[in-house]
Amino acid sequence: MIEFRQGGRRRLDRVLDPAFLADLGTCSMDDVRAKRDDAAQEETDLSYLRRLLHARMDIVRFEQRRRATDDEDAPSLVDELPRILADNALGPSAGRGRHHTVQPSRAESHRRHVEALLADTGLSDVATLSEDDLTAAATAYAEEERSVSEHRGRVQQVMDACNDELGRRYREGSASVDDLLRREMQ
Repeated sequence: MIEFRQGGRRRLDRVLDPAFLADLGTCSMDDVRAKRDDAAQEETDLSYLRRLLHARMDIVRFEQRRRATDDEDAPSLVDELPRILADNALGPSAGRGRHHTVQPSRAESHRRHVEALLADTGLSDVATLSEDDLTAAATAYAEEERSVSEHRGRVQQVMDACNDELGRRYREGSASVDDLLRREMQ
């Protein structure tokens, strides 16, 4: 499970620590942007982990549906895998419509995390799993996905607070787009 650890050293722990936003109104613009960027990177990483989990959940659900039909001519998981994964990637988003401007920074770590869930449930070939093991795999993935989604939502709230502070400063005139553009040109 993804966990927030008060005082932890991971980026997730820093971003979700209440102290992260405590002095937001008095931070420099660079510091507010840096906080927003840290939160954005964490949100990207959590989104990536969530997509990995969704793909595995879709595979397990397919196998559960295939077994429930008792159709000997039903396509195998291997035959349907491209469609399953394409549906997962192209389906409608239930998220907040955020555009990711960064790549996951811990893709390999997240892949290992999801694979550890596989090892815990014995999931390597879903077609060979017993009903109980398949149900256990579905439950493990769903619980992990809920945890990741909850933390992702909290990180998005931090991003929103940082963006709100930046917007406030531009609206009130304490920050200038011209200054930003000049700085970007240097």
